[in-house]
Amino acid sequence: MGYRSRSGSPRNRLYPRHVGFGLASSPRNHGVDSETAPRAEGGYRGCLQTKNKWVERDFEREYGKLQQLEDQTKKLQKDMKKSTDADLAMSKSAVKISSDLLSNPLCEQEPGFLEMVTAFDTAMKRMDAFNQEKVNQIQKTVIEPLKKFSSVFPSLNMAVKRREQALQDYKRLQSKVEKYEEKERTGPVLAKLHQAREELRPVKEDFEAKNKQLLEEMPKFYSSRIDYFKPSFESLVRAQVVYYTEMHKIFGDLSAQIDQPGLSDEQRERENEAKLSELRALSIVADD
Repeated sequence: MGYRSRSGSPRNRLYPRHVGFGLASSPRNHGVDSETAPRAEGGYRGCLQTKNKWVERDFEREYGKLQQLEDQTKKLQKDMKKSTDADLAMSKSAVKISSDLLSNPLCEQEPGFLEMVTAFDTAMKRMDAFNQEKVNQIQKTVIEPLKKFSSVFPSLNMAVKRREQALQDYKRLQSKVEKYEEKERTGPVLAKLHQAREELRPVKEDFEAKNKQLLEEMPKFYSSRIDYFKPSFESLVRAQVVYYTEMHKIFGDLSAQIDQPGLSDEQRERENEAKLSELRALSIVADD
């Protein structure tokens, strides 16, 4: 099945039937009598039409691959932007939380807690700084290259539109030639047929040139995507590795400053439950 356009309608841009120049107009020159000439010409056209359908199918296949690549590139660019925005929002929120804790009156009354919150605030600000560096690196080496790659597609699509217009002109003039070929071969008809063929020739050459260029260059453009994107995604991996390596150091240092040595998570949980039970035992929070 051939590729469909983005609107969902199937493409049906078949080449016009090619004319066997001179075959029908002067069959005696080719050893064909007037009765067999139409049959021979019809068979010739049929073969060329079949060939042109295959060529058109090749074109639609290659262009369809590039349409998919364009859509996927835009989606990836959008997803990467969402990811970096979410990363920044996360680290900014963490800094806001630590800042709010520092301004809490509890910190003024409890030096030990103030020391812990200060260490936490310092860690969050370091995390935010490294996160900003990571996002800047991703923006420069991943998102911007994706954006530049996407900017090429409008020119490609315009070249395809020019080919389509050339194809329509080709089909229109081809139909005109065929109309005169079907008429009785009188002098005026032959003159008009000759003129129509002369009009068709440069239009046909223009279409074939545009079509050939696209068929040659579209596969090259598609195959270049790996070499283009590979450095970007290598840079993405490196940026993530650097960031999470630094996060391991930052939170390792923070843990060393605020953790009570020798306590497991289960022990901390039991301590919290015990303190919560003491609070619930107070008369001001007791259930009626």
